Amino acid sequence: MIFLSLFLTFFEIGLFGFGGGYGMLSLIQTEVVVHHQWMSSAEFTNIVAISQMTPGPIGINSATYCGYSAVKNAGLGDTMAILGSTTATFALVLPSFILMILISRLFLKYMHTPMVQSVFSVMRPTVVGLLAAAALLLMNAENFSTPSTDPWHFWISLAIFVATFFGTKVMKINPIRMIVYAGFAGLLLLW
Repeated sequence: MIFLSLFLTFFEIGLFGFGGGYGMLSLIQTEVVVHHQWMSSAEFTNIVAISQMTPGPIGINSATYCGYSAVKNAGLGDTMAILGSTTATFALVLPSFILMILISRLFLKYMHTPMVQSVFSVMRPTVVGLLAAAALLLMNAENFSTPSTDPWHFWISLAIFVATFFGTKVMKINPIRMIVYAGFAGLLLLW
C-alpha cells in the first residue's frame, strides 16, 4: 500500500511541481512530513541537506531519499526501501517524461507549419537574451572582483572569461574541456 501512495504522491508532485527542484521541496515536505507523516521534519531537513550535496537535481535526489526513508520508517527492509526510492523517483520523473514525449510528437508533426516557425523565430532571441542575462548576473564583484578592490583577481578573471569565450567560439573547443581548463587556470592563478 505504501508503494502506491508513494507513486501517487510523487507523480502529483512531478505533475504540479513547477519551478524546478527547489520549487518542489515545499510540496515534497508538505506531503511526506505533514500529510502522510512518513518522516519527521528533522529527517526531511537531513534529506534536503544530503540532496544538495549529492550530484544531480535536488528534486529527484529528495524523492529518492524520501522514498527510501518512507519505506524504511514503515518497518520494511532495505530491499523494499530501495524499491521505495525507485518508485518515488520514477513517479516524480514520469509526468515530465510523458509531457516531453507528447510535445516532441506534436513538434515533429507541426514543426514545418508557419505558426510554429513564427514561434521559434521569436523564441530564439528570447533564449539568447535569457542566457545573456544569466551571464551578466554572474559578472558581479563576488565572481570577478573589481579593479579597485583586487585588481589581480579582476584582470585574471576577465582574462579567463575572454580566453574561454575565444576558445569555445573561435577555436571550437568543447565547452566541457574549456570549463575544466578555466577551472584549472583559476586554481593556479588565483591561489
